[in-house]
Amino acid sequence: MGLAHLAKTASQRSGEYVTAGDKEGWLSLFSEDAVLEDPVGESPLDPSGQGHRGKAAIEAFWDTVIAPGSIDFQVVSSHPAGDECANVVHMVNTMPGDMRVVVDMVVVYRADAEGKLVSLRAFWDYESVMAQLG
Repeated sequence: MGLAHLAKTASQRSGEYVTAGDKEGWLSLFSEDAVLEDPVGESPLDPSGQGHRGKAAIEAFWDTVIAPGSIDFQVVSSHPAGDECANVVHMVNTMPGDMRVVVDMVVVYRADAEGKLVSLRAFWDYESVMAQLG
């Protein structure tokens, strides 16, 4: 199986684990030195803009960003190439108090030869999401 298809498989599992609220399954997808950028660049979720580096930082991201809500993560289209897979995603996050946040994004996953994610880069507009929260 080529690296692009390993990345695609990992990307599909990532979405499934997020939707299921399966933290351990999701964390198992990442290599020990993986980098998660969600969103890419500087934001209150990543003030340095350098990403969440390593499994401990990625686990902390799950606990603070993913775990509080109930996420419906739908891949609209998937585009594997090289050792990466870019997915167009429609996500609805239902937060406590039934506050719903809708985000359309592109998520790029890069896998190593073992199929572990070494990089996850999510492109979405932080300011438009904050506007939804009022």
